[in-house]
Amino acid sequence: MTIDRDALLRTVLTKVPVSYEEKDAILYALGVGFGRDPANEGELPYVVETLGLQTVPSMASILPPPRIVMDAGLDMPRVLHWGESFELYRPLPPRASLLLTQRIAAIHDRGAEYGAELDIESEMRRASDDDVVGIVRTRLLARGDGGFGGPAPPVRTRRELPEREPDFTCDLETRPDQALLYRLSGDFNPLHADSRAAQRAGFPRPILHGRCTFGFACHAILKTVCDYDFTLMRGLEARFTAVVYPGEKIRTEMWQDGNVVAFRCRTTTEGKVVIDDGLCMLDS
Repeated sequence: MTIDRDALLRTVLTKVPVSYEEKDAILYALGVGFGRDPANEGELPYVVETLGLQTVPSMASILPPPRIVMDAGLDMPRVLHWGESFELYRPLPPRASLLLTQRIAAIHDRGAEYGAELDIESEMRRASDDDVVGIVRTRLLARGDGGFGGPAPPVRTRRELPEREPDFTCDLETRPDQALLYRLSGDFNPLHADSRAAQRAGFPRPILHGRCTFGFACHAILKTVCDYDFTLMRGLEARFTAVVYPGEKIRTEMWQDGNVVAFRCRTTTEGKVVIDDGLCMLDS
């Protein structure tokens, strides 16, 4: 089905209810590698509710429901998650009831061969007082939906990293069953769990969720730059460039300039860059 760009840009979902509990915050933290070492006192407050439960900031990325994308008439099996970002105006609490406003902020045509780009924006407000908690932005590449005659995407330049060795590096291992654990936070795409589905998509075995890799990058920055203080992180953005297979080790390379941390992630086995153009904003 051809994309109706004008109709999609007019689509706005308002007062979409989203809620989560402490166990959801804990499950997400486990899904992005927290708690692997039960003796690590910096990580235990993210996975044990009796220690003053803290919330991994990148959990914001999984809160918006996918309805606005599912209703867009896309060829969903060919949709790739291309990039992710969030801004938080206050730290995520360990439990919350939220109301979201969601819209498709931009649609660009890369041609029939390459697909369509869609930018999804979700504003989150507290249900109790309507205060804005933050904004989540998701970039998708709909590989089967290009050639609809829309405008071409703007020229985007790659963010240049400083010409020096990273100020910090952090290696985090993913578990062989990492995708099976992470999917319990709500992304049940069989590509991440079923070998047959992965092979049909061109992968030898199930791959890690892009948002899970994004969460590992958040984990690395919290651990290395923030000394596990989740209240310091105000925003995170990144572009997904390659897949991670469960069991691989992810190395996050970080360059800090004041309250801005540029970063990228690569696997330690092949050295392939799996997240690029990463930027983290810290509380000033």
